[in-house]
Amino acid sequence: MTLISDQLLKEWQSLLIDIACQAGDAILAIYRNGHSISVSHKEDHSPVTEADKAAHQIIVNRLAQLSPALPVLSEESSPLDIDNRLQWQQFWLVDPLDGTRDFLRRNDEFTVNIALIDAGKVVLSVVVAPALNDGYTACRGESAWRFHPPHYRATRTDITARPWRNANTLRVVESRSHGRGIPEPWQARLPPYQRVAMGSSLKFCAIARGDADLYVRSGPTSEWDTAAAQFVLEQAGGAVRSLQGMRVEGALSYNQRDTLINPSFVALAPGLEALFESWQ
Repeated sequence: MTLISDQLLKEWQSLLIDIACQAGDAILAIYRNGHSISVSHKEDHSPVTEADKAAHQIIVNRLAQLSPALPVLSEESSPLDIDNRLQWQQFWLVDPLDGTRDFLRRNDEFTVNIALIDAGKVVLSVVVAPALNDGYTACRGESAWRFHPPHYRATRTDITARPWRNANTLRVVESRSHGRGIPEPWQARLPPYQRVAMGSSLKFCAIARGDADLYVRSGPTSEWDTAAAQFVLEQAGGAVRSLQGMRVEGALSYNQRDTLINPSFVALAPGLEALFESWQ
């Protein structure tokens, strides 16, 4: 296992942003070309498009140049890579096009997600929403920040999740595509809340920048869906915790289990963990 210093992570951060932006440009070229988009389906019936494949190839090639010793696990990786992943302590975890259904619906709420995993934890990540000209990044030991591609240095703004107070209306973000919101047993126990539908990993980012408080996910997600944006939220002061029924447990970890499917989880603004702990 290679020692990845904080200085190296900072050097890689700007390069990783550039890689995500290049992948985003490739996605936009397909998204905006006015032609019908070629779609196929995987064994789990989830859609995959030419844009997923184009972004995957750019990211894999660029990461191989950046860090030849580190493997890449992508949503579009081969079955062999997926089978071998448990041998990896350090690797890149990638969703080249998170929110493919949002991409196909042309609602602009899709992202490129890239995270560096070290011993089960994210230490560096980038999320880029190319159609919204929006981006987020976080690095171990530093605050998360927001930027607007391609001028990420000139547009850098540190972000902080807004601490939730009992007097505040709870702002809940929900999946636009998967239709699973707040579990019914929770609805009567939560304080007054308002709902906003949103696509892809942007739900985590909304909490990270202080525009939302809570995201509950009880349906299936994969590790590449959550890693990059989870780290952005954590470095902005929020948290992502796994759920067992109504019990809030530990933070999501990566490449630690036989499956790549996450458990149910909740993403929280600061101050909300105490609310859920009071239920237990």
